[in-house]
Amino acid sequence: MKPKKIIKIIAGVIVFFTLPSLLFFGFVYFKYNEELPIATPSKQADILAYKMLISLNADAYKATNHIEWTFRGKHHYNWNKKENLVEVYWKDNKVDLDLNNPSNNIAYVNNSKIDSEESITVIQTAIEYFNNDSFWLVAPYKVFDKGTTRSIVKHNNKNALLVTYKSGGSTPGDSYLWILDENYKPTKFKMWVDILPIGGLEATWSDWKTTDTDAQLPTHHQLFFFELNMGEVKTSL
Repeated sequence: MKPKKIIKIIAGVIVFFTLPSLLFFGFVYFKYNEELPIATPSKQADILAYKMLISLNADAYKATNHIEWTFRGKHHYNWNKKENLVEVYWKDNKVDLDLNNPSNNIAYVNNSKIDSEESITVIQTAIEYFNNDSFWLVAPYKVFDKGTTRSIVKHNNKNALLVTYKSGGSTPGDSYLWILDENYKPTKFKMWVDILPIGGLEATWSDWKTTDTDAQLPTHHQLFFFELNMGEVKTSL
């Protein structure tokens, strides 16, 4: 077979697989993409945030010392929230994270401790997994974290809470617009985040579970076509 014909075949295969994806992305982008709302932080927004926390019984979450869950059946966590220690498991990896003293972080592969350049990569992966996956579990309780601002934005003629993270986590600068029901409980949020090329995508926050410590935590989210399951969420004092 001549080289030119091979190149044409390869190009045809690439177009066959990429063109539908590009068309689909273009459709989704023009249909769903929204600009980040322009809003000013205010005391009224802080009050709305407090009402949301009250609706979730935030005191019970604050008193909860241990949380265990599995994100999308892939990443398992045992979080000692009181001591800020996390055991992270995925595939053949385990990492013991000390969020207060990163020098104490330890990585294991196939149950064997690793002390090499590989440990740096494994530990950083665990941190990024935890930052992302714990946010999908406890995000409503982080609206007053250091480096956050809160503003009110109108959504369907009702007040919604816009929270922007100026610092912290793996992607500072991300913003979330919390949509609340009549009791100020979150039902979904819209996202403007660095890892997504489309702004304003919605994710549900409606599958809440009252855990053994009375903390309310989600068990499932719907993000566009994707389902984000939290597994069996467990808490203890």
